[in-house]
This record gives sequence, structure tokens and C-alpha cells, in this order.
Amino acid sequence: MKLRTAPRRYTQTLRAQSSQATGKQILDAFLARLMTQWFDEITLDRIAEDAGVTVQTVLRRFGDKEALLADAVKILAVQIRANRGTATSDHESLVRGIIKDYEVTGDAVIRLLALEPRHPALKQVLDFGRGEHRQWTSTAFAEVLNKLDPAARDAALDALVVVMDVYTWKLLRRDMRRSVNATATVMKTLVRATIAEFSQF
Repeated sequence: MKLRTAPRRYTQTLRAQSSQATGKQILDAFLARLMTQWFDEITLDRIAEDAGVTVQTVLRRFGDKEALLADAVKILAVQIRANRGTATSDHESLVRGIIKDYEVTGDAVIRLLALEPRHPALKQVLDFGRGEHRQWTSTAFAEVLNKLDPAARDAALDALVVVMDVYTWKLLRRDMRRSVNATATVMKTLVRATIAEFSQF
């Protein structure tokens, strides 16, 4: 029996690795389309074709497109954290980091937000993103926020969440057509003004 167990375990390990690799291919294919297309325009047929698998494989692995999005967003969250960087007293670095993130993901996030009223299934995913953004802002500016009393801290955090929000980036980069450097300058100015205002409390 022991002689038979090893090959069986080896086969099971290979199958698990193959399944994991297939899942990654599908998620990568979906994320690539999400960065350039509207969510409701992305089809499972296209995802399957891009990933080199069948639609049935996509359905068996993830269930439906909404479930695929939920899993893809978790991967995207890791990439977003890496782009944004960690907490630092250098506010210019924080602004540069979040702009670096938005230059990659910002348009896709804006498209998802625009579709939220039409696709209730998106709410859970977007709420996750909102929570992640608030948590990142809280951690990134902890040195400043922790010096404030609870009421002032909450108000200051609200303001910083807005200043560092994807809509702020969109207004500057897409609507006003400002350069990355000009966008960074404005956002940095807003950060400093917010901190100065609440530091008086």
C-alpha cells in the first residue's frame, strides 16, 4: 500500500498545480480585459479564448463572471498595495504611489463605479475596494492621524480619503487633462492643506 500511495499523491499534487495554473491563466485573462473594457462587455467566451481554455472550464472553476470578478479583485488588491507603497512621513511619496496605482487601475475602477447602479453584484466588490482604500489611507497617514483626538481624526481621515480618491485623480488627469506631475502637485497641496487644517484641532 505504501508503494502505491506515493505515486497517487504525486498525481494529486500535479493535478492541483495544474488547476491552480489554469485558474491563474483565467484570472490574468480577465484582468487584462478589465483594464481596457467595460465589465458588461467582457464575455466568458473571450476570457476562455484568451486563457486558452473552454468556457466550461471557466464556469467550473469560477461559477460566473461576478464570482470571477470577486476573485480577480483580490489579486488586484495585492498589486494596488505594491504600487501605492507603505506608510511614510514623505507625503510626496504617498501621492506619487497612489498616482502610480491609478495610472494602471484608475480607468477600470471608474468604469466599474459607473456600472454599479446597473449591476448590484458589483456593490460587494466595490465596497471591498472602498474599505481597502480607507484602510490604506488610515495606515499611510497614521503618524499624522494618531496625534488627533478621535473626532478630529475621523474627520481628517474622511478628508484624506477624498483627497486621495480615484475621482480626484480622474478630475485632474482625465477631465482637466493635467500631466502626472501637475496632478501630483495638486494632490500634494491638498494633502498638506488638509493636514494643516486638522493639526489646529
